[in-house]
Amino acid sequence: MDGPAPVLSMGVTGGLIALAAALLAATVLGVALRRRAGQFRPGTPARPGRAETAALTEADLGRGLGKQATLVQFSTAFCAPCRPTRQILAQVADMVDGVTHVEIDAAARLDLVQRLRISSTPTILVLDPDGAIVTRAVGLPRKADVIAALGSVVPGSGPDGAVE
Repeated sequence: MDGPAPVLSMGVTGGLIALAAALLAATVLGVALRRRAGQFRPGTPARPGRAETAALTEADLGRGLGKQATLVQFSTAFCAPCRPTRQILAQVADMVDGVTHVEIDAAARLDLVQRLRISSTPTILVLDPDGAIVTRAVGLPRKADVIAALGSVVPGSGPDGAVE
């Protein structure tokens, strides 16, 4: 009777250690991804070896660019954080004169998704008046972060602007 118990005990202990390590790794990864979600980073560079620029036209968007800036949101029908992102971007566009919000269905515009290397939704792009991509974020942004991102394009809408 003494033989099987130690073998079983070692197998269970090793499994518990592996499970604990996997849970720790998943937690660290989840925290890191959550911290990055919604943070704006510099715009999309052109792909190496190609002359294309990181800019969108009115034809790409299906409507006009904002006079000062355009907030472009790539969404999909099954994206849970896309709805609150849409609300935040619409609120900010309503608050800041000359800023337009455009939502693009990523599934319907695979050409843009590939060209701009959109890998998940929601992805938010901030365009200057000429359609050049100034900054981008992936995930649900905070309203303050959207306003701050506009600060590099729209005078008076940044952290020290009166819009906040």
